[in-house]
Amino acid sequence: MIEMIFPAPDFRFREQQGQRQIFDIVRKKWVALQPEEWVRQNVVRWLIETHQIPAQAIALEKEIRVAGTKRRFDMLVYDANHSPWMLIECKSPVTRLDASALLQVLAYQQEIPVPMLMITNGEESHIAEKKAGNPEWISCFPMYKSTI
Repeated sequence: MIEMIFPAPDFRFREQQGQRQIFDIVRKKWVALQPEEWVRQNVVRWLIETHQIPAQAIALEKEIRVAGTKRRFDMLVYDANHSPWMLIECKSPVTRLDASALLQVLAYQQEIPVPMLMITNGEESHIAEKKAGNPEWISCFPMYKSTI
């Protein structure tokens, strides 16, 4: 398990037609504040502030096709060469991280080959590195190479 200590919250919130929203600094828009979105926004800040990953290297909630079905990945981090580096699947804090979460990110990895996979619910986080085609759990967040 990876220890994630989120930076102090520095989010912008608003109410819009009775719905609480949070400003997404990556997509540069207001989004509905759901439990999974809270995790996603905290992970984004953690990547940017703790690991110095540029916001421009992070893609959120983009549509892909998996086995002919439209799906949306939660987060994709690109390396300095603009190659996909890490797929991250975020779950709500009350969702247990089990095999289904790993299978979901592995299915996305079939369409977007990446060397790193992460699943998190904000309370618990796991990272796997693809080695010889198989994911192997690692015990710390890998070094992000910010230069080519």
